[in-house]
Amino acid sequence: MIGSIRGQIVAKTPPHLTVETGGLGYELEAPMSTYFHLPAVGQEVRLLTHLVIREDAHVLYAFGTEAERRLFRELIKVSGVGPKIALALLSGISVEAFSQCVHAHDVSALTRVPGIGRKTAERLLVEMRDRLDDGSDTGAASMPSVGAASEAFDALIALGYKPAEATRLLQSSGSEAHSTEELIRRALQSAARE
Repeated sequence: MIGSIRGQIVAKTPPHLTVETGGLGYELEAPMSTYFHLPAVGQEVRLLTHLVIREDAHVLYAFGTEAERRLFRELIKVSGVGPKIALALLSGISVEAFSQCVHAHDVSALTRVPGIGRKTAERLLVEMRDRLDDGSDTGAASMPSVGAASEAFDALIALGYKPAEATRLLQSSGSEAHSTEELIRRALQSAARE
């Protein structure tokens, strides 16, 4: 897996860009949220990446922040949402705004993103609800970060728990846990008590 790339931007044609490093030119696709913050052609850049392997192509996606890459990875796990739709979502809405849409169950905000229909928006809201932090600033202990909750969820699935069961265990693990390891430990302790 290619986790990141650092090099000189040699071409930019949204959403595509080419970054040259070590004599190789890597073609990447990036959401507009990343694209807007890229330096000019000829400048050096460091981007986080995600490689998608299909039958007909290997496509390298680039992201300016870990939050964008993490959300992209969560989105492509949703049934019916592929890399193109995930890229469109990240291009049309920020990570924070997406989180707010999910928590507010705002279908109409998601359907304003090109390529996102009502059914896809509703599926996103249902499947992403338990994977995102609550985004509120109420002074109470916050829910685990998107990455920690997602990694803990994936670990529980790998251990053989069903998605609904993994979600329930993570919710019962308490909101004061912040690390992936702590979430997994608490979820397993909760399962053992049942």
